[in-house]
Amino acid sequence: MSDEIEIVHGADPLTPLEHRRSTTPLLLGGPGPDDATLRRLLTIALRVPDHGKLEPWRLIVLRGDARHEVARRLTDVYTREHPDDDAEQRERQIAKTVDMLTAAPVVVVVVSRVDPLARKPEWEQVLSAGAVCMNLLTALTLAGFDGVWLTGWSSYSEGGRQALGLESGEKVAGIIPIGTASEQQKDRPRPDFDRKVSFWQATAP
Repeated sequence: MSDEIEIVHGADPLTPLEHRRSTTPLLLGGPGPDDATLRRLLTIALRVPDHGKLEPWRLIVLRGDARHEVARRLTDVYTREHPDDDAEQRERQIAKTVDMLTAAPVVVVVVSRVDPLARKPEWEQVLSAGAVCMNLLTALTLAGFDGVWLTGWSSYSEGGRQALGLESGEKVAGIIPIGTASEQQKDRPRPDFDRKVSFWQATAP
């Protein structure tokens, strides 16, 4: 008997989140969210803890031809930045990049933009951008879509960040393709609750 559980939306509202999983871009296709739904998902994504109301993040949405154009630019950047790669290695990495950006109908780039002059810790600003990524994954899951939180080489390459549309000082917090899975991806082992969760208790000095 399969251990896979079919998620039924509308029963226990937490059930989809109990079984949320990342979906490889190769399994993502249409349909994706329409304009109204996408706007709603992105609005929800931005409702995150934000110490000091700094809004240390922004979103770049890739749809339609924009996905293919950014993939083309990143292909050029990778080829230029990795001249010593053998042909097989280069083709493999470029294929992963193209799949990440073009398989799903919508791709959202979550950008972290820390304000070093703000009187709030930089670490908290970075965490807020990470919360945007997770909020988006949660929202798209509850809306019945599939997705994955990725980064990849382009997130750590100056040329890659420029091709994605980032400005100086900005970093990629996540690249999130959104669509519908062609098949349910097998789940991975999950953390053991008792090993990862403890309840603090006072002890005698």
